[in-house]
Amino acid sequence: MEGGARLSKLPRAMALELHYDRGTLVVPVLPEEAGRLAPDLQPDPRAQVHRAPAHRYRAIVLAWRAAGLEYQDLAKKFVPQPFALAQPFEPFPHQAQALEAWVKGGSRGVVELPTGAGKTLLAVLAIVKTGRPTLVVVPTIDLLVQWQKVLGERLGVPIGMIGGGANDRQPITIITYDSAANQIEHLGASFGLLIADECHHLPAPAYRFIAEASIAPFRLGLTATFARADGAEQVASQLLGPMVHQVAIDALAGEYLSPYEVHSVPVPLSEVEAAEYESSRQTYLNFIRSQGIRFDQPGGWARFLQRAHQSAIGREAFAAYRRQRRIALTSEAKLEALWEILFRHRKDRVLVFTEDNETVYRLAHLLLLPAITHQTPAPERSVLLQAFAQGDLRVLLTAKVLNEGVDVPAANVGVVLSGSGSVREHVQRLGRILRKQEGKRAVLYEIYTDVAAESGISERRRRHEAYQRSE
Repeated sequence: MEGGARLSKLPRAMALELHYDRGTLVVPVLPEEAGRLAPDLQPDPRAQVHRAPAHRYRAIVLAWRAAGLEYQDLAKKFVPQPFALAQPFEPFPHQAQALEAWVKGGSRGVVELPTGAGKTLLAVLAIVKTGRPTLVVVPTIDLLVQWQKVLGERLGVPIGMIGGGANDRQPITIITYDSAANQIEHLGASFGLLIADECHHLPAPAYRFIAEASIAPFRLGLTATFARADGAEQVASQLLGPMVHQVAIDALAGEYLSPYEVHSVPVPLSEVEAAEYESSRQTYLNFIRSQGIRFDQPGGWARFLQRAHQSAIGREAFAAYRRQRRIALTSEAKLEALWEILFRHRKDRVLVFTEDNETVYRLAHLLLLPAITHQTPAPERSVLLQAFAQGDLRVLLTAKVLNEGVDVPAANVGVVLSGSGSVREHVQRLGRILRKQEGKRAVLYEIYTDVAAESGISERRRRHEAYQRSE
C-alpha cells in the first residue's frame, strides 16, 4: 500500500512532497485539497512545514491516491523485495486461518496464539506474503537469537540483528524493544512490514514510539495474551491494527499443543508462621488505613512506598509487609509440597516459577538446585538451558525471566510457587510446558498458602478458560 514516487505537474515550488524526518512525516507545501484529505498533517511553525506521526503514512498515501492527487513520495526508503521459503512447510490450520484473517484485514492487526502454536512461523508466512523489508521487534536477547535462527533457516537469507551488542542491519532485521526505542527514528522509513512480537509490551510509554515513528504500511502484532490489566492493549490496536484472529489454548491442546492438566495445591501455615503472619499483616494494614491509602486506586502502591519511608512507624510497616509476604510465599508447607512434586516427577523436566529473585535464590540455597534470573550471565544461562534440554539437568528454578521468550520444549511440568495475580503471567507460565512433543503430557501445579492475601491472588490469576482443565 506504499505510495509510489509521483512527480507533480505543479511548479517545483508548489510540488506536493512527502518526507520522513526522525519519526514524523513532513510536507513542505500542503495544498488545501491534500490537507483536507490528511487532517493528521498539522502546521509546524518552527520549520514552516506540516507534520504528522509517521504511522499515519499509509492513511495519508491511500487518501491522496484515491483522490488522484499527484505527489512525490520521498519518505519511503524501501522497495518491494520478494522473499521465498527455503524450507517449504505446510502451515497448521490455525496458522493458515490467522494469515488469511490478517491479509483480509489489510495486512494489519494482532494475532493471539498460545505459546508453542507457531507464532514465529506465522511471521515467516507474513513476510513471504507481504514481500517487504521487515523489522521484527522482540522483548529479550533470547528471542533476538531465536528469531534470527528460525527466520534464517526458513527464508535462507541473512537476518540482521540489532541489540545485545550486535548492530547488523539487513532487509529482514530483528531488534529488541529497547534498541528499537532508541533507534527507530533512524530506521522508521526503511521497512515496509513491522512485526511486534509479544506486542502486549508495545503500549508501554517507552515503547509505543517504535510503532508511532515507523511508516511501515503493513503491521503484525503477535502475542499469547493481548489483554492488559490497564486496558492499554487499545494503544497497540491503534498502532498495529485490531485483533484479527484469536485461538484459545484449549482449542489446540492434544493435537497441536501437548495435552495438559492443572492442579491447585493449597497449603496451610504452621502455628508459628500463622501467628507471625497475622501480627505482621496487622501492623502493615493498620498503617495503610491510618494513611488513607487504597491499593485499588491509581497510585496507591507508590503512595505507600513514599509514606513508609517518611517515619519510623512507616518503615516498620514496610518491614512488616515484606515479612508477611515472605511467610506466605515461602512457608514450610509450600516447600514440603514442592519437594513432594519434585520427587513425584523426578524423571520429568520441571520448571519452578517464583515471584521474585529473593525467593528463587532462597530456594536454590535450600534445595541445592540451579536458578535462572535476569542477573544470570548469558553464557551460564545458555549452559543451564542446554543441560535442561538434554536431560542432564531436570529442574530449573526461575522468577519471571522464563515467563516468555525462552523456548524450553523439553519442559513438561511447571510449578507456580508464587507469582502475581496477572492472568497473563499465569497463561505464559502454562505456555512454557505446552510445546508439542511425542508422548508428552504436561502438568502445571499451583502451590499457594491458604491465607486471604495469596488465595485471592490465586483466584484472580486463574480467571482464564485454560485453567479450568483439572484432572
